[in-house]
Amino acid sequence: MKINRLLLTIFLTAAVVISAQAQSKQIKEGIWRGVFKVGETDVPFNFEVKKKDGNQLVLTAINGDRRDDFNAKYFSSDSLQVTMNTFEAAFFAKIENDGSLTGIHKSLVPGVNRAIPFTAQPNKNYRFVEPGKEIKPSATITGKWLVKIQSDKPVADRVAVFEQKGNKLNGIILSITGDSRELQGNVQGDEFLLSGFTGSGPSYVTGKIIDGKSIEGAIGFGPNATKFSGVKDDNAALADAYSLTFLKPGYEKLDFTFPDLNGKQVSLSDEKYKGKVVVIELMGTWCPNCIDQVSFMAPWYKENKSKGVEIIGLAFEAKDDYEFAKRTLTKLKTRYDVQYDLLFAGKSDKNEVAQKLVALKEFIAFPTTIIVGRDGKVKEIHTGFSGKGTGQFYDEYVKKWNTDLAKLIAEPLP
Repeated sequence: MKINRLLLTIFLTAAVVISAQAQSKQIKEGIWRGVFKVGETDVPFNFEVKKKDGNQLVLTAINGDRRDDFNAKYFSSDSLQVTMNTFEAAFFAKIENDGSLTGIHKSLVPGVNRAIPFTAQPNKNYRFVEPGKEIKPSATITGKWLVKIQSDKPVADRVAVFEQKGNKLNGIILSITGDSRELQGNVQGDEFLLSGFTGSGPSYVTGKIIDGKSIEGAIGFGPNATKFSGVKDDNAALADAYSLTFLKPGYEKLDFTFPDLNGKQVSLSDEKYKGKVVVIELMGTWCPNCIDQVSFMAPWYKENKSKGVEIIGLAFEAKDDYEFAKRTLTKLKTRYDVQYDLLFAGKSDKNEVAQKLVALKEFIAFPTTIIVGRDGKVKEIHTGFSGKGTGQFYDEYVKKWNTDLAKLIAEPLP
């Protein structure tokens, strides 16, 4: 009897150990290929899994030369969550027996029911085309392209910038409101495919090369995709971003009061801002181009705040709720070491902006940057933001920004 009990104890102990080992699955480190399922469209993306800073598991999204790190954690023996930084979204994924992932990219905004399913396979570093299945490109499309959107309404031209090496293609598409962030893909014969994922959601572009100097295609998914045509143009440019948003007749100044992250009401007329150059960002943590602008503004402010300049971030968030906004903005402040004031201005809606900032006319997009001189008068308004991935466009923006701000900072006190 004692022997039987001993054998039973050994068996149960072994079963528990084996069960625990079977249930405790670890995601494989290395390069992965994922595929979002958006309607009938498969949208591939790539990422790398590795540990950083000791034992922190990190998923790094790969898009051309761009890298975005997202922290991951296990929430059960075979599942993990990957939080999309300042975006209110996350991956929830199950590790399958073969080591692959199945999961969803889900919005974390309360009341928003949005989820995109995906699968992912380890040890695959291609985007669209498997090695050995390449088709020789009919042309090289490296360079700048003037892109016209097909629409029943007037739509501003866009600019596409491509870099092609053999079958591999990187690109970015700029509009007056910002850019697509970096895209990655392939050229197959006379067709090209691009996709991107940097946290907020997937991007997708399909195109056809008509000849070496013209293209056509679509941006987006399924029946809602935006069709376009394009011609190669080394001088392709966007409309002047400083001429799109302006003040209503009779207005020279802005006036607003909104709460900061401590609940304190802050006004542009406060003593803190008098006699200083003030940069006002109309932004939101849900907006990729806004995040790119914050990544530029935060270090710029630290370098220049002693010169008599302030920045105010007016955040219009995904939900009209102060506690929600406080949480999202605190994440932004921590991640980018934002040392200027962040105020909650309302919900991310153009009509909301018009109601809260009555002096503004023709508000077009987030982000919009308003520059106020030492005399309290609005000097410039810039629509959109082109991130580092836009190359020449970003460099030109930074050059003009530094020149204009230096001139305003150098002006004497009124």
